[in-house]
Amino acid sequence: MTLTHLADDSQGYHFHVMRRALDVIDTKGPNVSLDELASEMNMSPAHFQRVFSRWVGVSPKRYQQYLTLSHAKALLSDRFTTLGAAHATGLSGGGRLHDLFLRWEAMSPGDFARKGAHLTVYWGWFESPFGPALVMGTGKGLCGIGFASECTEDEAMRDLTSRWPNALYVEAPDRLEPWVRSAFGQAKSDVPLFMIGAPFQIKVWEALMRIPSGHVTTYSEIAEFIGHPKAVRAVGTAVGRNPISFLIPCHRALRKSGGLGGYHWGLPVKRSILAWESARADA
Repeated sequence: MTLTHLADDSQGYHFHVMRRALDVIDTKGPNVSLDELASEMNMSPAHFQRVFSRWVGVSPKRYQQYLTLSHAKALLSDRFTTLGAAHATGLSGGGRLHDLFLRWEAMSPGDFARKGAHLTVYWGWFESPFGPALVMGTGKGLCGIGFASECTEDEAMRDLTSRWPNALYVEAPDRLEPWVRSAFGQAKSDVPLFMIGAPFQIKVWEALMRIPSGHVTTYSEIAEFIGHPKAVRAVGTAVGRNPISFLIPCHRALRKSGGLGGYHWGLPVKRSILAWESARADA
């Protein structure tokens, strides 16, 4: 695997440090001291604090609260988003998301049924704030983002390519890099998305795009919003099949109980993204 490094090529390193810290916090509890965390990372407390502060914008001590397993319940209590509210992010002109403007279109149901036949999909590996990211796109926009911090690169590649098995796949990171730079915050420009999915899935993904950064909603709320209140299980499946992770924020969907639910690319990644967004929102 050849990773394409973006403007801040240390962000992947920061994520791996944070990922190890998450394991320590899970083992020792949320009150583990800065000195203990730094020692586990084989760093001085000052250097560890600099790494974390650069990655997320807040100190490690403040960040610990976002990494706890109970943070999802706190989010659901304090930052629950009712998707039908009038202030919900508009989709018609490119919704505001992660301080980016996204514009999107969807593949027609007929084209989807052909499983990518006559479609060229460009791909490349990029360093992201959440570890190695496999990014795919067509001439119309990004169609896939997957993370390989909890799986192998081959598994991530098989996962995304199996969704559109009849497409032609061409390695071309240079073609994707401008969109990826904007997606991960190294540039400010439109990020076009090309949704490749069944009509029901696309309805669910549209609903996900209404959830503001730093907020969450529930699978049942999404089902209600799209007009299928009894289809909570089907909504959960559609959320899990979202091919454009992070930009279509499936990580912001939680169980009604406050549990994290599942995440296609691994629960540690979901927790990391939620913590990263929450810390930045508060900062």
